[in-house]
Amino acid sequence: MAQAGEGQRGGPAGRIAIVGAGPAGCYLAQALLRAAPGLEVNLIDALPVPFGLLRYGVAPDHQGTKAVTRQFERLFDRQGARFFGNVTVGRDIALDTLRASHDAVVLAAGLAGDRRLGIPGDDLPGVIGAGRLTRAILEHPDADPLPDLGPAPLIIGNGNVAIDILRLLSKTPEEFAGSDLGSAPGRWLAEGGIGAITVIGRAPAGRARFDPAMIRELGRLSAVRISVGDRGGDADGPEAAARLAALAAIDGHGAGPRRIRFRFALRPVAVEGGARVEALRVVRPDGAEERIACSAIITAIGFADAGLLGRDGLIGAAADAESGLIAPGLFAAGWFRRGPRGTIPDARAEAQALAGRILAALAPDPGRAGAAALAGLADIVDWQGWRRIDARERAAAPPDRVRAKIPTRGEMLRIARERENAS
Repeated sequence: MAQAGEGQRGGPAGRIAIVGAGPAGCYLAQALLRAAPGLEVNLIDALPVPFGLLRYGVAPDHQGTKAVTRQFERLFDRQGARFFGNVTVGRDIALDTLRASHDAVVLAAGLAGDRRLGIPGDDLPGVIGAGRLTRAILEHPDADPLPDLGPAPLIIGNGNVAIDILRLLSKTPEEFAGSDLGSAPGRWLAEGGIGAITVIGRAPAGRARFDPAMIRELGRLSAVRISVGDRGGDADGPEAAARLAALAAIDGHGAGPRRIRFRFALRPVAVEGGARVEALRVVRPDGAEERIACSAIITAIGFADAGLLGRDGLIGAAADAESGLIAPGLFAAGWFRRGPRGTIPDARAEAQALAGRILAALAPDPGRAGAAALAGLADIVDWQGWRRIDARERAAAPPDRVRAKIPTRGEMLRIARERENAS
C-alpha cells in the first residue's frame, strides 16, 4: 500500500470525494491536503455554489463568521482541491458510482430538514421551521417563498438559531448595513408589520442553550422593548450564571415599537387554530396550562434528515458511526455524522481526527477514475464558474451591502457558463 502523500505510477496519492462543500467538507479537505498534498480531493455539492451553511445558514449580519470562506478559497486556488457544483449524489451520479471511482468517499452534506414539534396541530399553516425560514431569508435557490408571519409570531427554541431569527425579525433596515441581506428579504422584513415577538423555551433560563454573546447583541437593537420573564430556576455553574447575567442585562432594554418577550420552562402541548395558527398551548412548571396567542410559530428546536442520501439508514448501520466510519471506504462528517450538534469551529477539530483515520485506511488504486467520473455530467459548476458568480454578486452589491446574492439556480448556471460560452 502506498503511504499517504505518495503516488503510484505518477498518479495521485489517492482519490477522495467529499459530498458537501460546507464547513465540515472544506475543513476535512483542508486537513487531508495538508497531511497528504498529493491527494486528489473532489468536493461535490448539490448547489452551484460552495460553502453551504456559511452562505445559507449563518445570519447575513454575522459577516465575521462567514469570513472563514477566505481560508477555504485557498483549498481551490492553491491546494489543488476541485469543486463540482450543481451535482446531486443519488440523482446525477449514484453513490455506488462515486465509491467505485474514488478510494474514499466522505458524506458531509449536513441536515436540511426541520425537526417537528411532535404535538397536535404542528402541521397547521403558519408553523414554520427555522431552517425553512432561514433559507428563504438568505435566498437559497431552492427555498420556499417568504411566509406571512403576521403581527405577533412566536419562536420556540432556546438556542442560537432561535436568537438569530429573533434578531433578524427585530432589526431596522439601517441595522443591516454591511450585511449580505438581499433586497427582497429586506423589504419583507421591513414591511412585515411585526409588533410583538414571544420567545419560549422548554428549559429554565439558566439551562438554555444560547451563547450569552448572542443575547448581549440584542441590547444593541434600536427599535425594540425587551422583557425577560421566568429567570428563576437552576443557576448552578459559571455557564448558567453567564446566561442569566446576559438576560438580566437586556431585560428592560429599549423603548421601541416592537415588543420582545422571553419566557422559559414552558412545555408546548398543542398548536391551536383553524385555517392557520392562532395560539400555542403550553404547560407551566406548576402544571397549569396556558394559551399564548400568536400569528405564526417558528420552530427552532433542531434539524433532521430530509431523506438526503438515506442518511438515517447509513448511520444506523454504520460500522463505527462515532469515528465516522460507515463502511470500508465510506465515511461521514459534520452534522451528517453526529446530528445537529456542535458549531463551525467544532467541525475543524473533527476534521483533523477524521482525516487521520481516512489516511490510515487509504489503499490507493490507480485504476479508479476519480474526477473523470464526474466530468461528463451536465451543468456542472466548477471553481472558476463559482468565481464568476462571486464576482458578479460583489459587483452588484449596493453601497451598504457586501454582495447581492443571485437567488435562482438558472441565473447562477448562466453566469457560471459565460466564459465557456464566449470561447
